[in-house]
Amino acid sequence: MALHNVRLEVMQLLEKKIDMFVDRFLVPVEKTWQPTDLLPNSQDENFFEEVKELRELAKELPYDFWVVLVGDTITEEALPTYESWLMEVDGISQHEGNGWSKWIRHWTGEENRHGDTLSKYLYLSGRVDMKEVERTTQHLLNDGIDIGTQQDPYKNFVYTSFQELATNISHNRVSILAKDYSNKGLAKMCKMIAGDEMRHFTAYSEFVKEIFVLDPSEMMIAFRDMMKHKILMPAHYLRESGNKIGTAFEEFSNTAQRLGVYTAQDYVDILQRLLKRWDIPNVSGLNDDGERARDFVMNLPARLERIGKRMVLPEESYKFKWVNPALVKG
Repeated sequence: MALHNVRLEVMQLLEKKIDMFVDRFLVPVEKTWQPTDLLPNSQDENFFEEVKELRELAKELPYDFWVVLVGDTITEEALPTYESWLMEVDGISQHEGNGWSKWIRHWTGEENRHGDTLSKYLYLSGRVDMKEVERTTQHLLNDGIDIGTQQDPYKNFVYTSFQELATNISHNRVSILAKDYSNKGLAKMCKMIAGDEMRHFTAYSEFVKEIFVLDPSEMMIAFRDMMKHKILMPAHYLRESGNKIGTAFEEFSNTAQRLGVYTAQDYVDILQRLLKRWDIPNVSGLNDDGERARDFVMNLPARLERIGKRMVLPEESYKFKWVNPALVKG
């Protein structure tokens, strides 16, 4: 049977469990948090006092922190691109009755709250140039995305597993930093978002775990192929207005590394966690190509750690248009 047909068959088998996946890994709308739960409520009589307090606390956050928070916000705001990409994956369609489209829409509904929450916080804080932030967001949507998975569901689920865990780490670290600056409200926001990302990681990594049972060799090869070409972050085309595609991403990444929000070591740690989550050393039923793929992914963490130790970060912060240095701490 052709590989394409095997993948479709596997997707159809898993699709029968969609309702269970939705119930297990996602939260009903009426029970989950919404941005208004975490931000000043405009219907409340104390709204302006709450906004004033938010702005006062925001004054204590330094430049690099704002760069990372803005970058994280823009990444979350580019959600339409991610949803449209996933809807093109083999086995997923928008036709009525397709269970996978139900999953994607419900997942999108949860993710949509993240950008809404952070963007409203940035706006109320008065510390960033919202027009430049909005321009960068629109550029990121206009420029699209290519995460190197094509329409292969196996590769896409490896990518989403990795990326959801990466965003969990990033939002958690920002939450910790916000708490260190006594900004409990922002810390709670980022903590709640990180919690969503962890549930989503658990879901996508569960899909991969089940595929390893149904089609172990091709799943292992897909895992190898994704790691061989490196997992690209969803904002790797990030740019500011007037600049070329991707020019802002490296500087954003450097800032995140300087702050310890997301580092080269985190990349290695995520890979090691996936190896454990999918019990890669003990996957059975592999053909020769699958065994070679397993050898590659098992040896990769040590190789990446050696490369990471040679990395040198620029000491000075890049001056983003998003953040006005005169309005934030150095």
